[in-house]
Amino acid sequence: MRGDGDGFVTNPDGSRNWGLFGAAGLLLRAPRAEGGAVVLLQHRAPWSHQGGTWALPGGARDSHESSVHAAVREAQEETGIDPEAVRVRACRVTATMPSGWTYTTVVADVTEVLPTTANKESAELAWVPEEQVTDRPLHPAFAAAWPSLRAESARVDLTRVAAADTVAAALPRTLDLADRGFVWLHSNGDGGRPARIAEAQDGPDEMTGNVLFLTLEQVLS
Repeated sequence: MRGDGDGFVTNPDGSRNWGLFGAAGLLLRAPRAEGGAVVLLQHRAPWSHQGGTWALPGGARDSHESSVHAAVREAQEETGIDPEAVRVRACRVTATMPSGWTYTTVVADVTEVLPTTANKESAELAWVPEEQVTDRPLHPAFAAAWPSLRAESARVDLTRVAAADTVAAALPRTLDLADRGFVWLHSNGDGGRPARIAEAQDGPDEMTGNVLFLTLEQVLS
């Protein structure tokens, strides 16, 4: 579906980027039984820019849209994912061009692996284990951004948490730890770095040794 954002922005060197008001993509995670996460990737159609590579569903942002709205809308058009199922966790500007054009990656979760329906822009869609994303030929821009978007898997033992029922209802999920990156926090399976939830709201929120310490506020935000 065409919008008023469709079109190219030209940089001083003559290169062009799609989206008159910038572009946005959706990095969508879902849980897997063994405790880690899978990421929804789009195998770009051969006729598209960098066709044959893998990247995120996304596209041009219209003038009236936020990056979140654009990313979720584009994902619905390209994958069939219901926007109501998407829980947005963070936004990152992952590319900025001399023209002022930007690409924003919207980081979000769904509670389970959902069926997808590809449109003509996709050769296929796949839920890919997070640690296997780089095994595929990635779109160069996505490959450059991926290290800052990848989430470390961390597992919390709920038997040691006072508000265990409340925390369990919020998991699994992506946590945005700002300059410390992203964490996929879960309570099932055997994998992942051990995590602990501090009782105090002002407790530690940093990587310490091999244990990730978090506050309850962070987990429930």
